[in-house]
Amino acid sequence: MATVINMPRLSDTMEEGVVAKWLKKVGDKVEEGDILAEIETDKATMEFESFHEGTLLHIGIQEGETSPVDQLLAIIGEEGEDISALLSGKTEAPKKEVAEAPKAEPTTEVAEKTPAKTAAIPEGVQVITMPRLSDTMTDGTVASWLKKVGDNVEEGDILAEIETDKATMEFESFYEGTLLHIGVQEGETTPVDSLLAIIGPAGTDVSAIISGNITASSAATSEKTEEKTVEKEVEVSKSESTHSTSNTSNGRIFASPLAKKIASDKGINLSDVNGSGENGRIIKKDIENYTPAAKPAEVVKQEKAAAPVMNFVANGEESSEEVKNSQMRKAIAKSLGNSKFSAPDFSLNIEVDMDNAMASRSVINEIPDTKVSFNDMVVKACAMALQKHPQVNTSWTDNNTVYHKHIHVGVAVAVEDGLLVPVIKHTNMLSLTQIGAAVRDLAGKARNKKIAPAEMQGSTFTVSNLGMFGIDNFTSIINQPNSAILSVGAIVEKPVVKNGQIVVGNTMKLTLTCDHRTVDGAVGAQFLQTLKTFIENPVTMLA
Repeated sequence: MATVINMPRLSDTMEEGVVAKWLKKVGDKVEEGDILAEIETDKATMEFESFHEGTLLHIGIQEGETSPVDQLLAIIGEEGEDISALLSGKTEAPKKEVAEAPKAEPTTEVAEKTPAKTAAIPEGVQVITMPRLSDTMTDGTVASWLKKVGDNVEEGDILAEIETDKATMEFESFYEGTLLHIGVQEGETTPVDSLLAIIGPAGTDVSAIISGNITASSAATSEKTEEKTVEKEVEVSKSESTHSTSNTSNGRIFASPLAKKIASDKGINLSDVNGSGENGRIIKKDIENYTPAAKPAEVVKQEKAAAPVMNFVANGEESSEEVKNSQMRKAIAKSLGNSKFSAPDFSLNIEVDMDNAMASRSVINEIPDTKVSFNDMVVKACAMALQKHPQVNTSWTDNNTVYHKHIHVGVAVAVEDGLLVPVIKHTNMLSLTQIGAAVRDLAGKARNKKIAPAEMQGSTFTVSNLGMFGIDNFTSIINQPNSAILSVGAIVEKPVVKNGQIVVGNTMKLTLTCDHRTVDGAVGAQFLQTLKTFIENPVTMLA
């Protein structure tokens, strides 16, 4: 059955979009996750991927044309399927290709929008499904609901905080009305496109929609959960009614999970923070805007004097704790497991003389407003070496080896829940200072969980650096679909032989892990030799 794809709302302020480029044409096969088009919003040009599979039967907006959100963008279905009814239901004349969006016909939109309307959906009711908030997300966990059943919802309000495989992200409403139903409780995990919530006019009966989306057994469970949630909310509202301007009740501090996590990361005591959320609830912006008040010297002195001296006593007890795996850890485990068990890899090691690099970096960093790290120099050298050895800048598929003409270097960044790989696009075209600025910006976003999925996609090679932790040598797992990953160790001062004399020198060990399906040993060795030349002679990277 054909699926109608509408112009998506790709930003919170987007009212219309421009199709910058179609990456599929009518008649092409489309797989779920394929990029259909590049769409220019009011903020950026973004890749728009398909959430459906089939054949592209119709394009409703041509390249360069502008269309309001929710207008017909494309139709996907089975090859040869008759879509004349869909087209005639939305065009004013048979020859007119682009017209107003269907008003009576059912439509199916991307996950951020509602599923296809049917006769069972009352007027003004919007069904919200679990959105796909990253390119690899298959299911999501509701970390926190910021609205409860019965609350009024405005377009742009944050409905919930959703944990994906990469970050905990705020999910905002694209509709207004009353929150009539919550389909996924806090802490629960559900697949993408599952029923998340229902918004519509107050008092609307949505029981038919609920029964149509979930099984009878799960419906009963959901109803029981909602009853418990309502009871809990009544208890909380009673306790909060006497503390309308406070974020505490009977010693309990009311704060969103995301706010609690950020506060823990920053070492902030939640009891010191004033909440601006509903009923004084502490939310993310309260933590981000919090400035601790300085304590009087006398108070600090008294606190130190009163601090008890703790004696260590080993009681011999054994205990364990099970911590639920986050979506990010699940994604890392799946990705690295697939890489390790599917790619026949091998590793090559080389030691690099860093004396010239250290001297050059000191000179460069003397320039005002300039900051270049050794890692930036390694990333730049990798990009230049990839130009000379295109076999390393490849990806393996079952039928082909894909040679990437562009060079996008991913830089592994450690975050609290795991590892993220921001991507420096067109790295070979950037200077050392530009690479340094880009790495710092993306690494900061990754650690603060503000990095966009598009900023972690498309790498053709990856660099992982543990030198700052004092690790001399290690081997990384390939970040597929890359063909290789470079592991960077610490700079070590030690005796070395130069011109037949033993002197004190500075060296750094590099390990290149390669996919043997695309990169042979000799190719990997030649790449490392070129990389060594660039790093040992930094002047070659300044041209």
